Amino acid sequence: MISLTGLTKRFGHLTAVDGISLKVSRGEVLGFLGPNGAGKSTTMKMVTGFLLPTSGKAYVCGYDVEEFPIEAKKMIGYLPEGAPLYGDMTAAAFLEFIAAIRGLSGDEKKKHIERAISLVEIADVLYQPIETLSKGYKRRVGLAQAILHDPEILILDEPTDGLDPNQKHHVRNLIRSMAHNKAIVISTHILEEVDAVCTRAAVIAKGRLVFDGTPAQLEMRSKTHNAVAIRLRSGRASQVRESLAAASFVERVEMVGETDGFASLLVLPKGGRSIIADVSELMRTRAFPIEEVQVERGRLDDVFRDLTLRH
Repeated sequence: MISLTGLTKRFGHLTAVDGISLKVSRGEVLGFLGPNGAGKSTTMKMVTGFLLPTSGKAYVCGYDVEEFPIEAKKMIGYLPEGAPLYGDMTAAAFLEFIAAIRGLSGDEKKKHIERAISLVEIADVLYQPIETLSKGYKRRVGLAQAILHDPEILILDEPTDGLDPNQKHHVRNLIRSMAHNKAIVISTHILEEVDAVCTRAAVIAKGRLVFDGTPAQLEMRSKTHNAVAIRLRSGRASQVRESLAAASFVERVEMVGETDGFASLLVLPKGGRSIIADVSELMRTRAFPIEEVQVERGRLDDVFRDLTLRH
């Protein structure tokens, strides 16, 4: 559905996007991650035809975006960063305007507008000028215009920016519900978005693609993947820590902290393998009294920092 080959964008001496190649298929929700200024929005603008690449190619549903921009844009629903809207229009008038631009008319136009309004839940602000809406509602009006024509591809730049927790939950559910028959790209620097909706993650740093894989594969790169967190009485912490540190399956044991007479330890595995059964058996055979044990999936913020700061 989307194919990028060596996509590059330079602004004078600044290389904003540097040779990105990736593909997105129907049914995938790609989280396009990176710190601010990494080149995420610039890449999306090239995919959607708002910026011409310096070199490389972007294809949408087989159309070269440079050669066939209108055909490619018909396939795309785009929510830009900041969702620039016409502030003096009401939300209803804006959606009517977008529907007309998309070539919709009559009953079909009405049906598409009503569907978009229902999906993003903006019926209660339809007749307010957009400039009077909260940031969250502006974002939702922007999302409504992106899905209005039921496109094959959705490209969403920070779709939950400005939304409260309930609105974020609703938008994420909406994205999941649409994902089975579309290709969806979500640009974000919010790591929880990856866990919440994405089937795949691509990380960009300084314009270059530094990771492309599943969220689980991203988590596996964390030093805490499969680590075991233990909470126990402070008086036994040193003894338990020494016993675990001596075990062949343990890389090291970290003291996380102590509060109210309890200590927290983090047991890091050798080779990132699962050690919960080994830890539990050691605790049982040594008769160590443990209050709580849990397995760490991996900390995405650690992986994100490692990937983006070392490039």
